[in-house]
Amino acid sequence: MSHAAPGPLSGLLVADFSRVLAGPYCTMLLADLGADVIKVESPAGDDTRRWTPPETSDGVSTYYLAINRNKRSVALDLTDAADLAAARELARRADIMVENFRPGGLARFGLDYESVRPGNASIIYASISGFGAGGGRHLPGYDLMVQAMSGLMSLTGDPSGPPYRSGISVFDVIAGLHTAIGILAALNHRARTGDGQYIEASLMASALSGMVNQTSAYAAGGVVPFRMGNAHPSLYPYEPLPTGAGDLIVTAGNDSQFRKLCEVVGAPQLADDPRFARNADRTANRDQLRPLLIERLAERPAADWFSALIAGGVPCGPINTVDQGIAFATEVGLGPVVTAGSGTAARPAIRHPLTFSATPPRYDLPPPALDEHGDEIRAWLREQEAGPGEQQAGNR
Repeated sequence: MSHAAPGPLSGLLVADFSRVLAGPYCTMLLADLGADVIKVESPAGDDTRRWTPPETSDGVSTYYLAINRNKRSVALDLTDAADLAAARELARRADIMVENFRPGGLARFGLDYESVRPGNASIIYASISGFGAGGGRHLPGYDLMVQAMSGLMSLTGDPSGPPYRSGISVFDVIAGLHTAIGILAALNHRARTGDGQYIEASLMASALSGMVNQTSAYAAGGVVPFRMGNAHPSLYPYEPLPTGAGDLIVTAGNDSQFRKLCEVVGAPQLADDPRFARNADRTANRDQLRPLLIERLAERPAADWFSALIAGGVPCGPINTVDQGIAFATEVGLGPVVTAGSGTAARPAIRHPLTFSATPPRYDLPPPALDEHGDEIRAWLREQEAGPGEQQAGNR
């Protein structure tokens, strides 16, 4: 593909054999930054094409649209000899290959790393699974399973209620991000040495890393964290507090911010109270401090307190719905909604999370229909004498 403004990853070909969320999210981030991503689907298509509701007015899954822009789609049946040959040729030419089959699942097609590497020694091959290629290789990799088995659900929800899942597939997203980081690191290694390598990511490993202070509590301190609702185990106040109208998130994360909070709400004496003077004291005595803060906050609605506390240097915020969150991001200039593609095929999308001063993300292509680019990709793969990296993106 040709781009009006080449991105930082322009000229790189990504063979995307992944589906659902972790892999496609990773490859979309690469595509936004200029990589030419060819999305390989079975003739039935990516599962997320059928994950509805919600859907657009023309019946397309919004889940699928969220993670597949800037890609071209080719449908290949790996049990068909011609399609398998095309898939192997794509792997031979690719700079990067991403797959999230169950560990070893591509070996029978000759598309695992050990099979691909002899014909493409510079390939960066990334595999994403639920629990790695060792003792957990037989387990299917679903985010909800990992939320349960990693311990996240034991931390989520009301202390007296049942465990809850996160409102998003958080470990799929984190695994996708980790995989993208690994690919970029491997690209730098290849630039120095000429050698590709194999990258393995798993939802479980990403979960344990992504749970940061909670997993560290056990690994470094021998403490098993527990469910605390919206409370934080190490900070107070750091939770929603009721006001005269509506709840407000208050995050006074250090002693200075707590003093400012006390001044704004008209209770400066609380900052000097030995029960609350230091964060450790406030955390230990939160049950005594909370009603004192609520008493002051009850005097005004959340919207008024938000303005007053922010002006006073106290981090806080309203609890928005998703539409309100997007509206707020728009208000503060983040431009959260972009248009992928142009003309009648254009789709609204949430923008790439990074900004670049010289090589901004692109939004050239809307998420593709199944096999939308199949003919052109198959024709290109039939061309002779094209090796990895030899065909630049503008000539593909």
